[in-house]
Amino acid sequence: MTMVECPGCLRNDLSVTGLSQHLAKTKDTRCNAVLAASCSNLGTSSSPRHDGMDTQDLEDGLLQLEDEEPLAPLDDTSSDEEDATEEYEWEPAVQENDSDIPSIELDDPMDNNDRKPITRAEVQDANTTYGSSISNAENPYSLFSSRMDWEIAQWAKLRGPSSTAFSDLLSIRGVCDLFEVTDLDVTDLCLQNSRELNGIIDKQLPGRPTFRREQIIVAGEAFDIYYRDVLECIKALYGDPDFADYLVFAPERHYTDDDETVRLYSDMHTGKWWWNTQKKLDEQRPGATIVPVIISTDKTQVTMFRNKTAYPVYLTIGNIPKDIRRKPSQRAHVLLAYLPTTRLEHITNKALHRRSVVNLYHACMAHVLSPLEKAGFDGLAMRSGDGILRRCHPLFACFVGDYPEQVLATAVKTTECPKCDIPPDELESSTTPFEIRDLHAILDALTTIDVGDLEFVQACRDAGIKPVVHLFWERLPYANIFQAVTPDILHQLYQGLVKHLLGWLVQACRPNEIDARCRRFPPNHHIRLFMKGITGLSRISGTEHAQICCFLLGVIIDARLPGNMSSTCLLRAVRGLLDFLYLAQYPCHSSETLSLLDEALVLFHDNKEIFIDLGIRNHFNLPKLHATRHYVSMIHFFGMTDNYNTEYTERLHIDLAKDAYRATNRKDEFMQMTQWLERKEKIVHHAKFIHWRLHNDVPHHPSPRPASLSFDRTHTLAKHPSAKAVSFRTLISDYGATYFREALARYIVQQNHLDESLSRSRLEALAANVHLPFHSVAVYHKIKWLSVDTRGHGDPLATVDSVHVMPCRTSTRRKNDALPARFDTALINNGTGQSVGVEGYRVGQIRAIFSIRERDAQFLFPPTHQPPKHLAYIEWFKPFPSTPDSRHGMYKITCSVHSVRSIHLIPKFGPVAPCHWTSNNVLEECDAFFVNCYIDRHSFVTLR
Repeated sequence: MTMVECPGCLRNDLSVTGLSQHLAKTKDTRCNAVLAASCSNLGTSSSPRHDGMDTQDLEDGLLQLEDEEPLAPLDDTSSDEEDATEEYEWEPAVQENDSDIPSIELDDPMDNNDRKPITRAEVQDANTTYGSSISNAENPYSLFSSRMDWEIAQWAKLRGPSSTAFSDLLSIRGVCDLFEVTDLDVTDLCLQNSRELNGIIDKQLPGRPTFRREQIIVAGEAFDIYYRDVLECIKALYGDPDFADYLVFAPERHYTDDDETVRLYSDMHTGKWWWNTQKKLDEQRPGATIVPVIISTDKTQVTMFRNKTAYPVYLTIGNIPKDIRRKPSQRAHVLLAYLPTTRLEHITNKALHRRSVVNLYHACMAHVLSPLEKAGFDGLAMRSGDGILRRCHPLFACFVGDYPEQVLATAVKTTECPKCDIPPDELESSTTPFEIRDLHAILDALTTIDVGDLEFVQACRDAGIKPVVHLFWERLPYANIFQAVTPDILHQLYQGLVKHLLGWLVQACRPNEIDARCRRFPPNHHIRLFMKGITGLSRISGTEHAQICCFLLGVIIDARLPGNMSSTCLLRAVRGLLDFLYLAQYPCHSSETLSLLDEALVLFHDNKEIFIDLGIRNHFNLPKLHATRHYVSMIHFFGMTDNYNTEYTERLHIDLAKDAYRATNRKDEFMQMTQWLERKEKIVHHAKFIHWRLHNDVPHHPSPRPASLSFDRTHTLAKHPSAKAVSFRTLISDYGATYFREALARYIVQQNHLDESLSRSRLEALAANVHLPFHSVAVYHKIKWLSVDTRGHGDPLATVDSVHVMPCRTSTRRKNDALPARFDTALINNGTGQSVGVEGYRVGQIRAIFSIRERDAQFLFPPTHQPPKHLAYIEWFKPFPSTPDSRHGMYKITCSVHSVRSIHLIPKFGPVAPCHWTSNNVLEECDAFFVNCYIDRHSFVTLR
């Protein structure tokens, strides 16, 4: 790496980046003079800005750079080994780590606070800037005259009624009289109809960028496109005050050990793309802040009938942490455009039709994203929500979409991999070598369009793409679409491989037997019971496929195959695919756990021939199966898969396409949809500002913590018991706690003799003499486990697990219906269990959760060893065996405190499920079970 010399102190061991950081931080007067001179050459002053200076002139001046050489394109086709070598050759100044998490070492190449901000610009946070243009010092609700006006405006625009609902409400005879009845003067309501409300929102409330309507001409035909300024959308996200405390401005390397040998991948800034791009950008534009742009496209139906569609384009930025970005309620995605949805039915030639569709798509996308070309090269001044100004370079980083969208964006042919050059008839192979498609060769082929049509078509064919006149990404700086195409958990795995797998298993194991087993699983918090089976389901959603995966392997254990074939290979193939699915969804991976992904994929490929032997398949040349070979490299490059899962954008269709369409009159709908969305966004933004103003919110500046592989949760019970006084006799008869009194007496003796080693006979003798001064206890019917905000993002508590302990009871809805008893099983830690492995754990069925009155506890237990508030009566299963079953990897247990979570048991059905077993009695009727490790990620990590 080239070293430069400081003109002031003559220090000669500095990189280009290190020199700029040195000049900004040093107290040496000679270096300060050099810095002042350089600022003077840029037309600015190092002293604080005077009130008379034009802020825009200041920002423009700060973006002038002495080095105006063109930026070199980013070569993303290098191998992982080359990337690693280059990554460690670049060693800019490292920020001191003030993280309070000892298990993670951070290697941050930038000083986020001292180097990147443009410190000579005025700092004003986004809420203050917003308020200065609209607020009234005496009225916190302005531009609305009163709180009533504001809350009615919120109701009218956010609660889903049509655009005229407010006017219709006020026009109802007698509605105005209600104001008088409730001592409210109707004259206090300044909003008299929807038109007045819309006028205030449209003309006076600031908001996100407005939509434009323009025409794109392709093949002599004009098509309407509705879009926003992409740079203004990026600024809106980057400058949102809700994200100000969580934005990431520089790449980082996270490690789990002091020797920095085990690296962690989680958010996008922990991957290699940001690091490598920052390195190349800093060589020619020192001090840049990268804003990774993530684009997603997906056509969707907005009606159940009439086949009406919308084609939204969504945008978000990688600076926002993925835990925030993936929540629709956080509004971290922006609707960037509606693309034309025409079917081009007037073009009857199939080849011409395909080319026209692709050219229309790329022409529209190129028009929308074209501002990124100059901004990516030169940068632009952008303020984050805390008011700090930085020179930012918005760079196209990721493209999120299902397989048809990936084929469309990359312009490759269907049945081919959109990322690499592997032949279509080798997609099933797990060993055939491949290379990422050659971006430079493809760009060279695109330049032959000026030579002639035939030459252009032939050059594109040789390069492996369709003949598209102008691909939308060809001029974007540092863009490599073949690297930008990301894994897709929803469509590639759940709606792809799992859908295929389910169909194969139905053919292998007989539909009736599979459905019979599904109806006999015991209930659990994580398990959906398909009481009608799963083989008759149609149009299965991704959520339903995820629910089926929780018990899919357990369905086929011991199932009889045609011709009495061995099920070993079948079980291992299913296990390999499910393991890959669960591992791919980890929120954080280490360089060690990533090897488990490859092992799971190898396990499937080594055993997939069973489906050919059964006559179900004759090949596995599926693009979605081949895509799994790219997962590890993409995690290295862009972080974990939940950075770019299409599941999040699918959810956005409801808010930003379907609901918007329902608010229209179905005539010129896209104009109305965009207007409806703009008004809704303005109201949401204004609501946040009013909340900030009313509560005098002061930024709390949390300290977000890096992701880790740990699972933190806390358990809770209801404040009051479900039954205040349940007698011992009822506990025995209704709850099945057969030896409740004896077990409680033994527990009391043990707590009173903690310093002694009691023999079994001595323990029983002492327990027989225990007198209990009560004959009933308070009972609780449910334990809940709540998630913990481990990342410091302010996430609310959410129920992630629960255990039900309830006797048979009468339904509250139908008095004649009796609800069956439910006594869940739990995985119980004896105090020595770790996060991985079954040592220190045991499975038990909880029969009762109860508490003892405080005065009774003080009488029965010594003052120094008072019992916890809640106790449980548990029937134990036999301990875990030393190893799981080699075929399916599950532990087999048979019937035989500190409860850490619920656990699901899969009955050992045998070749045919017994007819008298039901979901309600299977735990009593069956005597052997397999511990289900697929109910959620926590159990998968512990039991695998």
